[in-house]
Amino acid sequence: MAEKVAVVTGGGSGIGRAVALGLCGHGYSVVVAGRRPEPLEETARQGSLSGSRVLAVTADVADPSSVSKLFGKVVEAFGRLDLLFNNAGQVAPSVPLEDLTYEQWKSTVDTNLTGAFLCTQQAIKIMKAQQPRGGRIINNGSISAHSPRPRSAPYTATKHAITGLTKSTALDGRAYNIACGQIDVGNAATELTEEFSSGVMQASGQMAVEPRIDTKHVVEAILYMASLPLDANVLFMTLLATKMPFVGRG
Repeated sequence: MAEKVAVVTGGGSGIGRAVALGLCGHGYSVVVAGRRPEPLEETARQGSLSGSRVLAVTADVADPSSVSKLFGKVVEAFGRLDLLFNNAGQVAPSVPLEDLTYEQWKSTVDTNLTGAFLCTQQAIKIMKAQQPRGGRIINNGSISAHSPRPRSAPYTATKHAITGLTKSTALDGRAYNIACGQIDVGNAATELTEEFSSGVMQASGQMAVEPRIDTKHVVEAILYMASLPLDANVLFMTLLATKMPFVGRG
C-alpha cells in the first residue's frame, strides 16, 4: 500500500486507539485527535514503533475552531487526507429520560453528532481539493443506531442521526470521489463496556451479563472498508458479539 493519511478522532483509547494502531501497521500515516493529550501521545508512541508517522493533536470535535485547526495541521504535516474515522463519542448518565439535564443532552449531541459533522465537513474540503481527488470517511455508529438500550436517549438519538449523516455524506460525496460508510459495533471489549461482564440493564429491567468481542475484529473490519478502491463502498456494516441480546432485543 502506498502511504496514505488517516485521521482518527477519539484516538486515545478503546476502538480509536486500536484502529489507529491497525492503520499504522498497514502503512498509513495517522493523526490521532482527542481532548486528553497524554493518551494521544501514548497512541502515537505505540504507532511509531511500526515505522509509521503519527501525529497527536489535542482537539475538541464539538468546537468548530478546534476542528478547523486540527485539519489545518493535517494538511500542514502531510499535505492530503485519505481516510477519516469519525470515532469520538460519549454517553450520557444512565438515568430516566425525564431526569436528564439539558446540559447532559447537549454535551452528548455536540460530541457524537455535531463533532462528526464538523470533522466530515473539513475532511470533504480537503478531499475535494487534493490530487488525486477523493477519499473515504467511516463513521462509528453503534448497535444503538438500530435499537436502544434502556435510559440511553441522547446516545441513541445521536447514533440514529449518524446513520442519516452517513447516507447524506455518501450521496453528496459521489461527485468528488468521496466514499462514506458506517460500522455499527455491538459490545467491543473496551473500557466503556467493562460493566457488561458483570451485568447491564436489559429492556425488561433485569440485569444480565453480555458477551463482548475483541477490538481486533473491529480493526480488521475497518481495514477492510478502508482497503477498497474508491469506486466501491461498504455503506453499512454491523459487527457484534454473536450471543449478545440484540436480535430480538426487548
